Amino acid sequence: MPFIENLFMLLVGHAVADFVLQPEAMGYGKNRNDKIHSKAHSLFPVWWYWLTAHALVHGGIVYLVTNSLVFGIVETVIHWITDYAKCEGWIGMHQDQGIHIGCKFGYAIIL
Repeated sequence: MPFIENLFMLLVGHAVADFVLQPEAMGYGKNRNDKIHSKAHSLFPVWWYWLTAHALVHGGIVYLVTNSLVFGIVETVIHWITDYAKCEGWIGMHQDQGIHIGCKFGYAIIL
């Protein structure tokens, strides 16, 4: 696929993974600082289960679009670290999305 097609499919995949395939429980659950992890919700899975599952969804979509296991693994790791940083308040929503979109540009350029 040419650059524009790759980029488009990666961006569509990102939108689907971040906004359609991320239920409310995952959005709150992936943040270790969220009140959902208080003792009152002790049966709620630990935060890193949610964060890892979310990152794997992104990595899986990148793999499906690019047919590259390396890109899929890189995406999973970078997405996990970036979302962790956002949940810790080290970066904001715009920086988070900028990093995610920047990765997609990088994959499309390399392809």
